[in-house]
Amino acid sequence: MRVLRRQGFTVVELLMALVLMGIVTAVTYRVLVGNQRTYLAQTQRIGLQQNIRAAATLLPGELRELDAADGDISAMSATSITIRAMRQLGFICSAPLLGGVLAGLTMTIRQSPLFASRSFNVSTDRLLIYYEGDSTKRSDDTWVTATMSAIVSLNCPDAKPGWQITMTPSLGAGQNVAGAITKGSPVRGFEVVTYKLYQASDGRWYLGQTKSGTTQPLIGPLAGSNGLTFSYFDSTGTVTAVPTNVASIEIRLRGQTVSPVSRPTAAGVGYVTDSLVTLVALRNNVLFTGN
Repeated sequence: MRVLRRQGFTVVELLMALVLMGIVTAVTYRVLVGNQRTYLAQTQRIGLQQNIRAAATLLPGELRELDAADGDISAMSATSITIRAMRQLGFICSAPLLGGVLAGLTMTIRQSPLFASRSFNVSTDRLLIYYEGDSTKRSDDTWVTATMSAIVSLNCPDAKPGWQITMTPSLGAGQNVAGAITKGSPVRGFEVVTYKLYQASDGRWYLGQTKSGTTQPLIGPLAGSNGLTFSYFDSTGTVTAVPTNVASIEIRLRGQTVSPVSRPTAAGVGYVTDSLVTLVALRNNVLFTGN
């Protein structure tokens, strides 16, 4: 009769196997944790850089459309600026009839070409209309503001699609002259917007946009109360505090990661910051003098 002999592991062998398994598990865990931290840190840095790039696109795009000499900057400080933010550009195909009552005047602009980020909003938008004045002079050419009360689809005199806008222009003394606003004149739609540094309810700092009394975050979080600064320069490069003299604006933005991450140059974890400095030249057009 054949006898089957069964042999098991000794206690020493079991202990050695457990020790080896523990070492392998610990090493694997450390590698996984390290990879996860690296991934999270890279994700946070990518988000920070995307925020910086967004700011580099948004703010210069808005500011370079301004003409400070025509009053496009209504308020400014080191951490905020209130501007006429341009939203539409169209051309008149049927000019308003000046020389009489200004309230409720109508004009028609072409639907094409029309350069716009969105449609006209009668409630929040206003107009800048090019004022020719005396066609034999250049010194009286300017832009006049107008408040809209209605806008409807209406064909131009040449039967091309257009919009008829009912509005009230703000004309000064002697400007309400028949023919002073002509067919083909450009019309720009704008809304009043404030870009500013502000602290949100979560305690973090952001670049915010304020329209119609409501502020919403656009870029952030930023690196505290100095996360955004504006500097204003005149045409000679000298710092100025007069809005109508501004020829260029320096934007200094300091972004911060959303969460603390491991930093290769410092012990432990913390917020990573990055900065951007941009100098934007404004659309300042010097009016001709003389005839």
